[in-house]
Amino acid sequence: MPQDKSASEPSSRHETPTSADDSTDFTQRARVNQERLASALRPQYDFIVCGAGTTGSVVARRLAETPEISVLLLEAGGSDDVPSITAAAQWPTNIGSERDWGFHGLPNPRLNGRSIPFSMGKALGGGSAINAMAWARGHRSDWDFFASESADPNWGYGSVLDIYRRIEDWHGAPDPVYRGSGGPVFVQPAPDPNPLAPATVEAARSIGIPTFDHPNGAMMEGPGGASIIDLRIRDGKRESIFRSYSYPYMDRPNLTVLTHAHVTKVTLEGHRATGVEFSHRGMAHAIRASSEVVLSLGAIHTPKVLMYSGIGDSTDLREFGIPVRQHLPGVGRNFQDHVAIYCAWEYREPLPPRNNLAEATVYWSTTSDANRPDVLICEAEVPMATDAVSVQYELPQAGFSLAGGLAHPRSRGRLRLTGPDPHHPIQIDANTFDDPDDMKAARACVELCRAIGNSGPLRSFVKREVFPGDLGGGDLDEFIRNAATTFWHETGTAKMGQDPMSVVDSALQVYGIDGLRIADGSIMPRTTTGNTMAPCVIIGERASSIISAHHGL
Repeated sequence: MPQDKSASEPSSRHETPTSADDSTDFTQRARVNQERLASALRPQYDFIVCGAGTTGSVVARRLAETPEISVLLLEAGGSDDVPSITAAAQWPTNIGSERDWGFHGLPNPRLNGRSIPFSMGKALGGGSAINAMAWARGHRSDWDFFASESADPNWGYGSVLDIYRRIEDWHGAPDPVYRGSGGPVFVQPAPDPNPLAPATVEAARSIGIPTFDHPNGAMMEGPGGASIIDLRIRDGKRESIFRSYSYPYMDRPNLTVLTHAHVTKVTLEGHRATGVEFSHRGMAHAIRASSEVVLSLGAIHTPKVLMYSGIGDSTDLREFGIPVRQHLPGVGRNFQDHVAIYCAWEYREPLPPRNNLAEATVYWSTTSDANRPDVLICEAEVPMATDAVSVQYELPQAGFSLAGGLAHPRSRGRLRLTGPDPHHPIQIDANTFDDPDDMKAARACVELCRAIGNSGPLRSFVKREVFPGDLGGGDLDEFIRNAATTFWHETGTAKMGQDPMSVVDSALQVYGIDGLRIADGSIMPRTTTGNTMAPCVIIGERASSIISAHHGL
């Protein structure tokens, strides 16, 4: 196994132009350069990175820091230079738009036959271009679990904390133990938050939950707490991971960023990846990679491309006539997502939302295991509900929600192919609430949301609780079945580990296939506590460090 290069610190310079004139000049230079590179695609690059989302943007940038290395970054979506992406407060308008893959799960009898929509970003920046911009590092126990599953201490909390400190450009109260400055990742506490946000933090404190200055330090080393959220927003504008990492290198000759390039297959010679096949504006292309292919397509498309490349469960592949190149039964299994359940209140006096519309966060343990949170809560400054709940309850014109979620659901879903053609849709069986412990955790989560929302510090904001109200037993379960939806944190479908269902090893190399690594949320053995953008950046940093060490870059 190649040695890790984690001791070699990645560049921390934030190279995006600062002045308006510099920015205009860089934008023009980058556009002309990328048009030239796209018009003369090479038959071979050193590295092909598939997916310009959160993790792929990191990997492509770190590899391109070596000028002699040629990198092709393929993205199925289009430009991120649109107002709904740039303006932070407009993020909800991207959900269901052309910038969203718009996946749907199978109808689930445990959700009263409902199908959950699973949004994923389809633009430069991927999820970091359409998400709510929350920066949540994950809990100490999450990273230590990664280290245990992979038998690699470099995935442990201590090593990961060092990476976070290196890459952050923290604009909050100084905290050298946990926060860093000068890195490419701008992060700050929600600035000038809606008065509801600090009141929500105080409401959590009033029922015994400790409060913190920020959520990404000591708060994520024990049972949890409450705080104002950390955001990737600067002056009201989104800071996507693509813009922080790959964009500043788009004027360089060794990084080609090709949009509208839909990867369908990894090409193999024997048990070595040699390149990829993709469609670009109606034309089919096959380009070779002399060193490696990196799949960073997310927890739905990465396993799909693996399967169409002949890597997956042999029985499933043969069903559609796909030649088996490597039997890996874990491909497409272990699907996880943070289940979300909205509880809502009507405002006494309307308050306009600010920043990302969600500025306070709570993580807490509702069980006897006080070592880590089992539920998470996000305050939302608008009333929210699933269609099934909206039928039962009339949403107020002005109100707020507490979006409760299961931090570590026990249920596991699965992805399946639906036909022999890579353009056939993927089937998503999320299997939500298959494990009865998840319903138990959901009940506790809803009750915690109600305890916070109906507490004294929020009383002056509240005219009435809209839903769920004081329900018990089967009525509460029925509400949960109608209210359960997604936090859009799909993970786990090509997990890292050592057991027979693992797909990649600790170096993120696909078992049995040389020259092919996976770097995205699909490698998570277990989904991390909270929003998954920040952990996916860590996966990208770890991947690029491992690749650089392996090739002596």
